[in-house]
Amino acid sequence: MRPAFDPEALPVLDTDTRHPAIAASRLQPGFIRQRLQLPPPWQPELVDDSRANDRGRALRDAAVLMPLVEREHGLTVLLTERNANLSAHAGQISFPGGSFDVTDPDRITTALRETEEEVGLPRNFVEVVGTLPDYITGTGFLVSPVVGLVRDGFTLRPNAGEVADVFEVPLSFLMDPAHHQRRLLRWVDGERMFYAMPFPREGGGHRFIWGATAAMLRNLYHLLAA
Repeated sequence: MRPAFDPEALPVLDTDTRHPAIAASRLQPGFIRQRLQLPPPWQPELVDDSRANDRGRALRDAAVLMPLVEREHGLTVLLTERNANLSAHAGQISFPGGSFDVTDPDRITTALRETEEEVGLPRNFVEVVGTLPDYITGTGFLVSPVVGLVRDGFTLRPNAGEVADVFEVPLSFLMDPAHHQRRLLRWVDGERMFYAMPFPREGGGHRFIWGATAAMLRNLYHLLAA
């Protein structure tokens, strides 16, 4: 089901003008590989979307792949727009991935398997270079973000039952805090701040990247900036 509110209609608190964009030299496969495998001291900014009254409930294990595609003009991030009829995160922009299966030996396998099932990206095109801190979603998932460098030359076969669209966004756009909005949701029990990174569509409008997906990208920003 879709969220009970329109995230695009919520007020923008601010846009991050305090932090610089990640330098082009740090947006190269070699630097990202080294940074994920030998990270310096750093702190993620957001790791928990759950509300206070949700704490303590059982979480469902899941994993997503953060696919960094090696294109001639630079790295891009492959994202999906989920079908509107799905039971979780319907219509939202997400990384490919899904729930942990008891047959999966680890979360990396979950991310690669679910990505192959969801968008048809063969796992032999993906070089896993590391993981980001686990993230608790407001819908009760404990998500492990797996970062992978994806070599060019693949052909996607999106699962029409799950995926409405697959697209790519330049990593340089997403790693520029000038594109990181903070928005505010208020409801009867309190309020919640979340990040949004609207990416312009060709022909007008935006692809609205927000919530857990934007938070994981924000954490990647902090790791690359450390």
